[in-house]
Amino acid sequence: MADSQQPQAQNWNAFVEQWNEQFLETLEDNMEAQARFVESWSEAVGEVSEDTEISDGVEGYARAYETWMNASQQMVERMNDALEGEDVEIEEFRDVWLNTANEAFKEIMSTTAFAKMTGETVGDVLELQQQADEAAEETLHNLGFATEGDVVEVGDRLVELERRQHAVEQKLDRVLEHIEDEQ
Repeated sequence: MADSQQPQAQNWNAFVEQWNEQFLETLEDNMEAQARFVESWSEAVGEVSEDTEISDGVEGYARAYETWMNASQQMVERMNDALEGEDVEIEEFRDVWLNTANEAFKEIMSTTAFAKMTGETVGDVLELQQQADEAAEETLHNLGFATEGDVVEVGDRLVELERRQHAVEQKLDRVLEHIEDEQ
């Protein structure tokens, strides 16, 4: 009976081994397919977001342009009213242009393109500032002046020395108390 079970066990082991290999191959194929899908999806979303960003920027500028054209039309109408004898105050013209400028800038500044451009500009400025700070610190250090980094390092070392001194004083106090208690 044991001899008849041995071929069945070998067949079973071979079947399980083949099944495991097929399962792993299928799993790897599935993972690769998912990776390809995510890559193509990311590229598509990137293209759409860039197109959307450009479209949003163009629409923002178009709305700002329309705001300026409406203000110009309003100015022409008020000038005609003044020429026809209506009492039009000069402050009204100023208010039209100030309000229009605010509205036009709001239209442009609310776009994704403007936000991206501003973010990139701020990032570039911060990077340049960091490079300038590093160059200034290196120059000062080479000239023998204490730099901010040097002062911070000295301050950190001083704090560490004070901490150690306090620990030594506490230990010394305990030793002195112990000696006094033994006397």
